Amino acid sequence: MKTAYLLKKTFHAAITVLFVLVINFFLFRVMPGDPLAMLLRDPKMSPEAIEQMKQMFGLDQPWYIQFFTYVKELLQGNLGTSFMFKQPVMDIIAGKLLPTILLVGTASIIALVGGTLLGILSARKRGTKVDVFALGFSLLTYSMPTFWLGVVLVAFFSVYLMAFPTTGMVTAGKSFENTAALFLDMGKHLFLPVLSLSLVLIGQYVLIMRNTLLDVLTEDYIQTAKAKGFSDKYVLRRHAVPNAMLPLITLVSINFGFIIAGAIEVETVFSWPGIGRLMFEALMNRDYPLLQGIFFFISVCVVFANLLADVLYGYLDPRIKA
Repeated sequence: MKTAYLLKKTFHAAITVLFVLVINFFLFRVMPGDPLAMLLRDPKMSPEAIEQMKQMFGLDQPWYIQFFTYVKELLQGNLGTSFMFKQPVMDIIAGKLLPTILLVGTASIIALVGGTLLGILSARKRGTKVDVFALGFSLLTYSMPTFWLGVVLVAFFSVYLMAFPTTGMVTAGKSFENTAALFLDMGKHLFLPVLSLSLVLIGQYVLIMRNTLLDVLTEDYIQTAKAKGFSDKYVLRRHAVPNAMLPLITLVSINFGFIIAGAIEVETVFSWPGIGRLMFEALMNRDYPLLQGIFFFISVCVVFANLLADVLYGYLDPRIKA
């Protein structure tokens, strides 16, 4: 792969992050609601205390001074101090990162593997009952709102069957005999959020894989491989599927941002203690520094995921490699 290609993609990613930084500052300041009203809830607070509170969070400065202070602190790795928690935003996000990675990572792997396999099976069985079932299942799950599916799963599995818990990451106040018991309890809490998020994601992977594979199977090099006497399974495994996987790389990187958005809904429904739930709480409390930190963190992750997809494309696609 040419160095110019990598430098070009990295430059575009850096410009995108720069735009995100600017938008990130102004976006939450044009939203309705006054952060001071959330901070100064005590009607008996003296004017001196109010002024001291403003100075503590830099709200007594003009917007352009606040912007340059924000950029300066960000370059030093400081995302500010949360209005709600009175703690550094970086520390709060770091504390909520692992639950979200566990939820989003597990759901993404299940959806990608399951969607890819079902899409391959649907393409091989085109026009059969298997294909009709796969398409119907994909369209149904793809069209479901994440929060609605979460509520339905809670109503069926937790309320009706009473098989799985509905809130938290582990059972509150419960002591575990060993690590295995802790993981088992965590798995029970993780099951419904992962099922909800993976079902919403799996449909589009099935549709993309099926349609792309059907297009690849009509290419001349596939017919040439068959004419050489290779079996259908060999042609599918060695020639068709690897080329059909290329669009999935782009889809996974693009979906990264949507997965986080879906995680906000899922974590809110199931009270999962991750970044999505934290973002919801920060939004309700007009916690600008925390909202800015979460938004910037998610945006950088999305930009990095797309950059990684471009680099992988350069290695996997000979046309870009050349």
